[in-house]
Amino acid sequence: MRIYFAASLFTQVERKWNRMLAEALKKFMPTLEVVLPQDFKPAGRYNDPGHYGALFRMCVDGIANADAVLAVLDGAEIDSGVAWETGYAYARGKPVIGLRTDFRPGAEHGLNIMLSRSCRFLIREFAFQENVETLAKAILRRLKKVKLN
Repeated sequence: MRIYFAASLFTQVERKWNRMLAEALKKFMPTLEVVLPQDFKPAGRYNDPGHYGALFRMCVDGIANADAVLAVLDGAEIDSGVAWETGYAYARGKPVIGLRTDFRPGAEHGLNIMLSRSCRFLIREFAFQENVETLAKAILRRLKKVKLN
């Protein structure tokens, strides 16, 4: 099974946390392939404006070839790329597992309804816990339900 990991990836903290969660997912489900867009490096370079088209295509193809999308929906405003990836996955009929560790309130489960209603499953685990293995197990429980449907 392949899962596309849609998450903000612009700071060292975000990138490290994304990788820790991806590794925890693989620890508990070794056959899982986690596609981390932060690892996409068209023409051997990160964030090269000359290759934004290739980077966009890699992300679109990553979603198209995934069995499901994990969307990290944290922040006062959800990362615009994650919002787009969530909507695109939903439009393509890909199951989206939304993850929100942010405890700030919002319209529905702390989210804009266009995001919350795009998720087949929404996991709310407040940031106070700080345990990626617990998150990984919760995600995998939902992913197994996706696999059965």
